[in-house]
Amino acid sequence: MKVLNRVGLNGRRLWIVALLAAGILILAPWLGARPGDLRLWMLVAILALSVSGLNLAWGYGGELAIGQLAVYALGAYVTGFMVTQGYDLSIALLVSALAAAGLGLLTSLPALRVSGWGVAMASFFLIIMIPQIVKLFPEQTGGAVGLIGIPGPVLFGIELNDNQFYVVVMVCMVLWLALMRNLVTSRHGSALRVMRESPVLASSLGLNVRRLKITAYTLGAIPAGVAGSLFVFVDRFIAPDYFTFAAAILIIAAAVLGGAETVYGAVVGAAIITVLPQQFGAFDHYAEIVFGGFLVIGGVLLTNTRLKNSVDALKLRIRHWGTKPAGDRDVVEQADVPDLPRRSIVVDSISKSFGGNRALNGVSLEAKPGEITALIGANGSGKTTLLNIVSGFYRADEGEIRLDGEPLPLGRAAKTARKGVARTFQTPIVPSSMTVEEAVEVGRYVHDYSGILPSMLRLPAYRAVERRGISAAMTWLAATGLRGQARALARSLSLGDRRMLEVARALATGSSVLLLDEVASGLDPADLERLRTLLFAVRDAGGTVILVEHNFRLVCDIADSIYVLERGELIAHGDPAMIQQDKAVARSYLGEEFSHADLATTVSAFEESS
Repeated sequence: MKVLNRVGLNGRRLWIVALLAAGILILAPWLGARPGDLRLWMLVAILALSVSGLNLAWGYGGELAIGQLAVYALGAYVTGFMVTQGYDLSIALLVSALAAAGLGLLTSLPALRVSGWGVAMASFFLIIMIPQIVKLFPEQTGGAVGLIGIPGPVLFGIELNDNQFYVVVMVCMVLWLALMRNLVTSRHGSALRVMRESPVLASSLGLNVRRLKITAYTLGAIPAGVAGSLFVFVDRFIAPDYFTFAAAILIIAAAVLGGAETVYGAVVGAAIITVLPQQFGAFDHYAEIVFGGFLVIGGVLLTNTRLKNSVDALKLRIRHWGTKPAGDRDVVEQADVPDLPRRSIVVDSISKSFGGNRALNGVSLEAKPGEITALIGANGSGKTTLLNIVSGFYRADEGEIRLDGEPLPLGRAAKTARKGVARTFQTPIVPSSMTVEEAVEVGRYVHDYSGILPSMLRLPAYRAVERRGISAAMTWLAATGLRGQARALARSLSLGDRRMLEVARALATGSSVLLLDEVASGLDPADLERLRTLLFAVRDAGGTVILVEHNFRLVCDIADSIYVLERGELIAHGDPAMIQQDKAVARSYLGEEFSHADLATTVSAFEESS
């Protein structure tokens, strides 16, 4: 079956445009560019490398790795020392990149404990420490005076002139941007965006959040280290005064101006930051005020949801320009669900307390393959708490949960997901800027993995995984009626479609145990019918469905077995007919005076009236 290309026709066109622009930049010395212009463009490229690393970690991964300047300084001093010792530029570049990756790895460690501005402050300490560290190694760094006497660049034994070194700088920038573009348009980029939007969602898909954070910091540091290495040869002199707090602010400002969640925006932001002071002599007097204003305006715009939605929609139209636009929701009369592994899950005497509140008290249930097991009860009865324990987000105080007889790792959501247990949430979690197709395909990240290097180099192993991923995503989108909207922004969908998208994403993980938390909430009759059709298809394919739901009529229509909770205790269990006639259930739902009423009729009347 022919599957959709992720980047579409326009993705290839944009890539050709980017290549043409890169070719012109690289050949600029032979196209009549002046030496002053070449120097200016080199500075833009060097800054763009540092900014792109920040974009990768912050814009895509949501990690405030804004200590890029420290990594930049490390690359500069490593290369400066090595070339003064007679090493070739190729060796110095490689060592600087490795040293930068090591420092990136080191700076990722605080991010495993804290997040947000706490990480930012930790990384800023690196910048403050630069002068002190330099003074500790005066023979290698030149101390406070600076490292002087740096020889010209020698690459593979050939001494480079100014034009040749310019080409090296541009090639380094172009190669990195190409590798970064390949990474962020792959499933790794989708995984970073999922982590940025919701670590909870990331864990529910089996993603290792700690590893993703380390990856973001480590990869984001590499271009900054390369940038520092290349900067050494611009003036052939480096000193601690080059690496001040103001220089760190310039990197952040360039990321904001160009767009943090972009690849080529790093070049745009770097060009603005570098060219403006060069073109306007008086600009230096007001540079800090202007750049501070840029940051404030950028911060305001970044928090403007309507503007961000418009920008993302525009980027999507550009990305898929020349291809068939997103269509309407498909009508699904019969969902085509492939056979699923038949797995049973047993909840055995689970208890959970929050402080002095007993949320669950010795609750047991069994969900069998090929059945829909419903869990109902009034608000505060413990339904979602039990679902969070089964899916690994909470650790039970007592009891055990077994999947095919094997205990599940309680309190380890990512491990539980990798065991084959998937879930949805009361409020759909849909990462911004992702298409419907990408939002489903990321569910396969763990279960059909392609390494970072194959993804960046677009090796055959990556392409095979990508083809399988797109095919699987289209299968589940077709089953949920969303295939025609595969290229729409996921967050632009209606509530009903976002809930169906969550189900498709959960199924795309390859799991056959599906935990649905109030998936029917807020759906209109057409959406309910679509959901009913899908759940019947999953059940008939051998899936194990645990449904937490307030819609009593829907539960009675589709469930094979129903468990009823009240204040953390199981008060009834049986098929729909038994539950509708159970006096304890009627009392729990309707009160003592309605304990002899027909539960289904009374609850349905209440639902219709409200």
